[in-house]
Amino acid sequence: MTGSRKATAALFRPLSARAPRRRAARPAEDNPALQAIWDVVCAIPRGQVSTYGAVARAAGLPGRARQAGFALRVAPRELHLPWHRVVGAGGHIAFPSASRAHREQTRRLRAEGVAVRGGRVPASALTELEQL
Repeated sequence: MTGSRKATAALFRPLSARAPRRRAARPAEDNPALQAIWDVVCAIPRGQVSTYGAVARAAGLPGRARQAGFALRVAPRELHLPWHRVVGAGGHIAFPSASRAHREQTRRLRAEGVAVRGGRVPASALTELEQL
């Protein structure tokens, strides 16, 4: 196949088969907002959970729950963040119920003594981060 035919064929591949675009950005470790979120997540005590929104508020970023999720996604593995202690609003696990991440988060929370039923944690397990 010639170069132009390959390029044309690539246009008709499904989006999921194409390589994702990555924009050039500074490393996550240099971002003070992400650092603040990581610090807050590290402060969540064992056996307790918090929501993405509460983590963002405690990091000084009110209204940025999605940024808290992004920060956990791009966190370097070397940080060993307790990502499993952060759940969605209302105490539900944000990952799809059939996903490996959902099963892993459920397993980790139960190992810490947090009850998980129907993809949710009880309100008694939620902690207000302003108290930390």
